[in-house]
Amino acid sequence: MTTVLTRSPFAQTWLRDPWSQTAATAGPVPAADVYREGEDLVARLDLPGVNPADDVTVEVEGRKLVVRGERKDQRSEESEGRRISEVRFGSFRRVVTLPKAVDGDVVRASYDSGVLTVTVPGVFAGTTPQRVEVTTAA
Repeated sequence: MTTVLTRSPFAQTWLRDPWSQTAATAGPVPAADVYREGEDLVARLDLPGVNPADDVTVEVEGRKLVVRGERKDQRSEESEGRRISEVRFGSFRRVVTLPKAVDGDVVRASYDSGVLTVTVPGVFAGTTPQRVEVTTAA
C-alpha cells in the first residue's frame, strides 16, 4: 500500500497564522484537521500529554479561532547516558480563520484521548457557493 501525503488547500488558508514564526524557529505546532460538517466548522488538534483544564485556551477573536497552550516536560533529569527525544515541549499557538465572525458563547470544545475537538456551529450558514459562468474569447 502506498500513502501519498499532500498539502490541503485548507492548511494554506484556514490554518495560516501570519504572525507566527517559520516552522524552523517556532515552537511545537500541533497537527490539525479542519473540516466542514454541514453548517459547522470542526477543528481537531492532536494534543497528547497536555492537561486541557490548565494548559489549553480556546478563544474566538473576530474571525479567528485561536487555540494556545503549553505542553510541559514532566520527565526527570536524573537519567544517565544518552537520550534521544523527538517529543517537542513548550508553548504552542494555532489559528483557524473563520468564514465570518461568531459569538464565542456558541463554540464547543472537548478533549478525549489526546485530541482536542473544537466545533463552531453555524459558521457556514448562508454561505452557499454560487456558480459563476466562465466565458471564452472568440
